[in-house]
Amino acid sequence: MAPTGDDDPLDGLDARLLLLLSDEPRLGVLECSRRLGVARGTVQARMDRMVRRGVLRGFPPELDLAAMGYGLTAFAVLEIAQGQRATVAERLAAIDEVCEVHATTGQGDLFVRMVARSNADLQRVIDTVVAVPAVRRTSTSIALSTPVPPRVRPLLENLANDE
Repeated sequence: MAPTGDDDPLDGLDARLLLLLSDEPRLGVLECSRRLGVARGTVQARMDRMVRRGVLRGFPPELDLAAMGYGLTAFAVLEIAQGQRATVAERLAAIDEVCEVHATTGQGDLFVRMVARSNADLQRVIDTVVAVPAVRRTSTSIALSTPVPPRVRPLLENLANDE
């Protein structure tokens, strides 16, 4: 199967390669090609293309934040001053406990996922977030559990099965 162009959507081979790397991120290109039954150059070209497109952004280990001492996860909806999204996002990125920030529609302008070591530590983190200039109002909720963790596997499996 020939590599597709940079603008082409992912196909079944791309999905099977990503599933394989998700399951075993330390596999080399040669082993991936052997398991997928395609040439080494095909696997390398696919990986290079997915890196260029931003689909494949690296191979970090999966970390358990609770096991690292950050057992509390909270989500905050922030209302910010108009035209200040980039500035606020930059300031939020400087707060170590802020894990994600999403610009949103609906109530609020930014959706923030943050972690903390305890309730008192969460108060410190929230105080730091609220102190960011242009943050007008926040509403924070503590996550009690994560019944469905972040995932992309079902999407990849669906794509792999469409081939």
